[in-house]
Amino acid sequence: MSQRARAASPEIGVGADSTANEPSGLWGRAFRSFFLGLAVWAALAVPLWTASWLGAVPAPGWLAPHWWHGHEMVFGFVAAAIAGFLLTASPVWSGGPALAGTPLVLLFGLWTAGRISMLAAGAVPTWLLAAVDGAFLPAVALATVRTLWGSGQHRNYAVVAIVAVLAVANAFMHAEALGYVTGWGGRALRFAVDAIVVLLLVIGGRITPAFTQNAFRRAGLEVSLRPRRSAGALAIAAAAALAFVTPLAGRSPATGFLAALAGLAAAVRLAGWRSWHTRSDPLVWSLHAGATWVVVGLLLVAAGDLGAAIPATAGLHALTAGAMGTTILAVITRVGLGHTGRALVLPRGMVSCYALVHVAAVARVVAPFLPAETQGPLLVVSGIAWAAAFGLFAIRYWPILTTPRPDGRPG
Repeated sequence: MSQRARAASPEIGVGADSTANEPSGLWGRAFRSFFLGLAVWAALAVPLWTASWLGAVPAPGWLAPHWWHGHEMVFGFVAAAIAGFLLTASPVWSGGPALAGTPLVLLFGLWTAGRISMLAAGAVPTWLLAAVDGAFLPAVALATVRTLWGSGQHRNYAVVAIVAVLAVANAFMHAEALGYVTGWGGRALRFAVDAIVVLLLVIGGRITPAFTQNAFRRAGLEVSLRPRRSAGALAIAAAAALAFVTPLAGRSPATGFLAALAGLAAAVRLAGWRSWHTRSDPLVWSLHAGATWVVVGLLLVAAGDLGAAIPATAGLHALTAGAMGTTILAVITRVGLGHTGRALVLPRGMVSCYALVHVAAVARVVAPFLPAETQGPLLVVSGIAWAAAFGLFAIRYWPILTTPRPDGRPG
């Protein structure tokens, strides 16, 4: 199979780039350890932050508590999802070597050390925390470049570039904690959120229509998608402009225009994916639901920046808890099956995970619109639903992700 065909094939297994002497089980491919790790961290970190917000436990001593929460959701939770997906997909795209065995153990150990350091913030030297946590994303970028090098897959270096700019954003947050810069921590965090939205638009534009068309074929549906690539390109370009303009100029009608342009273009692209026909396949409609959250989040940001009475946190959490949370859960449930050689059938009870993560997102987005006395209980509901969604994933997928493939192939 050609590299182009392999990159386009949505159901290609991890074993396509395997050799017989490669490791299997937990350290066979990056998605196994990182998807489990992000689920456990999501189930722990959000309740911890909620308890800290309620005053039940002391907040970690690193910048402001809400920045610690934002940092761990972006540079802990989402970064692990990026690593697991990218280091699994890039060998399939390029035919290059996959990260497995001891190198994968070391990389996962670096991510874990970053999470422990952030938990212990205030008790460990700030420079050590910055060095440990700040090393992870550059290491992911280098490992991906190693896989892609010489493959001719030049368009995939754009994804590596997004990982690199996320690493820079993380460095700015640590620089503020170290006292080297002032006023850039919040900007860097928001830039990282917007950069991840660009990544969702790029990767979503590749995998969602491909998985959808394959699902239609398996179901015997004579339904064709309408690609609308120009709308997708416009959404990506506008979202990228939004990411770079916001840290420099702040929120303004200009950022509102860019967010509206990105959101409307993303909506046009999504309309061509025939979402209604996916309603009987949760592994597919979950991806469409994540893409819908991207549209909702961008349009809420646009409305707020253009002067509507929309709390700024509503759009922010529609993009984070909504778009990122639901899309990541949709991807890890599917990859955890297909890339371990299993049938694309969700384990029992997993549809409830999708419901719970959407409940968490809706509660978090709606909360700032309500009176102050109502917000607290709703945030608790959101935190519990979020933790339950990813905790259940970790429990149900533990045997899937920690054991060798049932077909005997490595990876």
